[in-house]
Amino acid sequence: MFKLKPSVLTLALAAAGLPGAMLHSAAFAAEPQQTEPQQTSDSTEQEAANQTKINQEDLEHIEVTGYRRSLIDSLNAKRFGDTVSEQLSADDLGALPDVSMADALTRLPGISAVRTGGQAAEINIRGMSGGFVFSTLNGREQVSTSGSRSIEFDQYPSELISSAAVYKSPKASLIEGGLAGTVELATASPLTADKEQNVTLNVRGMYNDRASEVYGAEEFGHRLSFSYQGKFLDETLGVALGYARLEQPSVATQFIGLAYNDSKDVDGLANDTNGPDGGLNKEYISEGFELQHLGGLEVRNGYMGAIEWAPVSNFKLKADAFLSRFDSEAFARGFRVKLGGPNVAVANPVLDGNAVIGGTFNRTSSSYTRVELVNDDNQDFDQVNSFGVNADWQVTDRLNVAADVSYSSAKSDFRNGLLWSNVAVDANADKPLFDENVSISYQLNGLDLPDLGFNQADAFSDINRVMVSKYGIYPYENEDEVKAYRLDFKYDLDSDWLASVEFGVRWSDRTYSNDRSVFEFGNDGGFSSTEPPLQLTEDMVTVVDWSGDFSYFPSYLAIDLDQALNAWFPEGIPQPVQTWGNAIGVIDPMGYTTNYAWSVQQSGEVYEKVLASYLMFNIDTEIGGLPLTGNIGLRRVDTDQSATLLQNVGGDPAQGAQYIVDEVGIINKFYAPTVVGVTYTDYLPSLNLSLKLTDDSQLRFAAAKVMARPPINRLAGDASATTNNDGIINGSSTNNPFLKPFYATQYDLSYEHYFEEGALVAALFYKNIDSFIDEFDIVGFDFRANGFNVPDYIVSPSGEQIATTNGTYTTAVNNTEGGYIRGLELAYTQVFASLPSPFSGLGLNASYSYSESEVQKFTDLGGNSVPQTLEGLSKHVANLTLFYGYEGFETRVSARYRSSFVSEQVAVNSQVVNFDAETVLDYQASYQINDNLGVLFQVNNLTDEPTKSYFGTEAKTGTLQYFGRQFFLGVTYAM
Repeated sequence: MFKLKPSVLTLALAAAGLPGAMLHSAAFAAEPQQTEPQQTSDSTEQEAANQTKINQEDLEHIEVTGYRRSLIDSLNAKRFGDTVSEQLSADDLGALPDVSMADALTRLPGISAVRTGGQAAEINIRGMSGGFVFSTLNGREQVSTSGSRSIEFDQYPSELISSAAVYKSPKASLIEGGLAGTVELATASPLTADKEQNVTLNVRGMYNDRASEVYGAEEFGHRLSFSYQGKFLDETLGVALGYARLEQPSVATQFIGLAYNDSKDVDGLANDTNGPDGGLNKEYISEGFELQHLGGLEVRNGYMGAIEWAPVSNFKLKADAFLSRFDSEAFARGFRVKLGGPNVAVANPVLDGNAVIGGTFNRTSSSYTRVELVNDDNQDFDQVNSFGVNADWQVTDRLNVAADVSYSSAKSDFRNGLLWSNVAVDANADKPLFDENVSISYQLNGLDLPDLGFNQADAFSDINRVMVSKYGIYPYENEDEVKAYRLDFKYDLDSDWLASVEFGVRWSDRTYSNDRSVFEFGNDGGFSSTEPPLQLTEDMVTVVDWSGDFSYFPSYLAIDLDQALNAWFPEGIPQPVQTWGNAIGVIDPMGYTTNYAWSVQQSGEVYEKVLASYLMFNIDTEIGGLPLTGNIGLRRVDTDQSATLLQNVGGDPAQGAQYIVDEVGIINKFYAPTVVGVTYTDYLPSLNLSLKLTDDSQLRFAAAKVMARPPINRLAGDASATTNNDGIINGSSTNNPFLKPFYATQYDLSYEHYFEEGALVAALFYKNIDSFIDEFDIVGFDFRANGFNVPDYIVSPSGEQIATTNGTYTTAVNNTEGGYIRGLELAYTQVFASLPSPFSGLGLNASYSYSESEVQKFTDLGGNSVPQTLEGLSKHVANLTLFYGYEGFETRVSARYRSSFVSEQVAVNSQVVNFDAETVLDYQASYQINDNLGVLFQVNNLTDEPTKSYFGTEAKTGTLQYFGRQFFLGVTYAM
């Protein structure tokens, strides 16, 4: 039978005479840290073993379960870890109640979440966004479906995760990449399970109370999970299996304000010079706004498996696998309002500073003012796979060797189909005319819903007026994979200062690819004569009314997408393709009249090869009679990154021009394919020290240099240019294969005091960040001179020829300006076990963090450029959980608060905006009917907290999104 030697942690606990439950919990928590035994004399080891046996016998009579045990396990893992960390532990595999690991992690100090569709998806650590967070599963790098480095935690079912750790300070043996921190998720290790056989079943029904307000939305969903752990062959063979299914409605009602990217003189004031680019007598005008119902269904299937084999006491072999399939189908219906740009007629303008936040906008012959009815259909199919094999061999009493081989892959297929409709004068006419009599009145009300009025309001629900004018689909297909090989050595030393030395090497090979494609038919700005609009019939539409807070908005037509498209394309709906279209350099456009070169240029691959090695000494000594432990080490990282790129060389063969064929057979002869990139080497020193002041308190100090590579998609070699309806050419190469990592030097100081079933922790942290990636705008960029394919003129919807002019080119660079982030964290956990029954089950878990930074970025999405804080930074983040347990009954209420912060919202394009403060309340109650069967009731987002954002100032509304409450009712069966 495979047995672990008692570690220093276990021996110390036994000698201290802690209760058996805490002894068991600490030993359980110590295993993932791979704490190795220290050399002791035979008598000392025998005495400790006897004491361990006594406490293990006590364990048979003292059993702590549920949320209370989870807290104890988490505290002990934090207490005896060798870095500044936060720990999260399930009391049993499959027992974490949260929908995903993102929800679970936000219960930890200094960690907050950005909600997407009402669910926590991206986590922020110490005021830094998810792009600075590195994540591993079972110690292995994970790739993401997001196209960035940040994994999407909602793809990791909490039922399949047995523990999680957030390392706020690094050590040399940890994989580099966590500038904000490293999140380590772990699946089950079956040989460490409490029981020889363990089965858990969860079944929960789900209900969303806002779904009834959204036509076509699903109200009900469910969660199912199964897990099994078993030990065989005298506990030398362990098997773990898990499956978790989530089928939940996706519901939201939202208002979205669009960026202020147009300008016009609306106030008539003379010598007004604070407009765009110092323009005389001009104010900023928003592109428009959207009103939408969102609905759909999200389905996640997660699978976990592990097998451990320990044929002898000094060797263990483990193979494990994790798979997640997350599919979502969602619709967005409502209005998209285009205010019309600088040529619109504006009456009664209302200003916030120099930005228009209200007024009456009337269409002119040269403006594009209109109200579109949108029926969008978004489908997202995501896959995550992670496989690994690990061998751990205690070669001698002092030498340990571990080898690991892993593979992680992710694939995302996002298909955003857009169906636009416009108002006709008479949809029954032989040649329907676009209704140009458009008047829009609106008044933004900051973080409350706006006042709105439309002269065409009655037409929005009339099939005699509304016609489908355009269909477009623009898929994003991402694939990301990494293969990694790792070899680690640990050698115990006979020294008064050093307990052991660790060293190792890791090689990884990562490939990321992005494929774009497109299909468009019709015109969203009017009616096309060559691709005429579709007349709607009664069987294609449903009149939709708004309700609740949005009930004063006008009704509109929800269109059955399949019926409309089948009627419009009776011979079959064309599928999107990657094509040049009629781009310059094309030999034969094969009937295409639009330049789609971006679909080819934005498709490509990124390659990243990393060789890392490290040397780390583990410290175990005394200073002034006080025990001092920790580690000091150095990690060297060699990176070779590159990306494919198409360079416009004007068709010159001497410069490498080739015939490049797209998916439909169109040939372009202007471009030379190449691969460009950069190599660099980094040295990352780290120090972690823990000074034990008393038996129950300790002081930690940590210092390190850390790095985080740019998001993998930002290394792609893409460049594109487009011409807007005013003839202005704008372009971007927001990605750059030559981008280098973010770097920071960080320091941590914390005091930890532990008492029976509780702890008080106070921490200070400081990060000095060297630089950030910034997007740099070049105004008046000469696109033609720099090889871009741009037209000399465009034709407006009214047939007018408009000469094109050079606009702005945006590209990404590593800037030279960084700055500090600093703050404090307080955490307090207490189980009031000393109170008389039944009050001994009362407890609380609370934390507060304060973060500030001198780093400022600027946004001009709201018109005048205004400063913003660092993305992801909330000055104040607080968590509070009150819980109670008595004779099988448990209940708890949790509150998560974060003050205002900056993050990304998704409207027509991704936009970094200001988010308002939010408080999210969750409630849970459960009752254990007998040893096997329990029931659970849960409410997420108890107060229906919305998400609210704005552009720089609250008066310029960004997004107001309401998600509803989620109710769960279910049973758990364990044996």
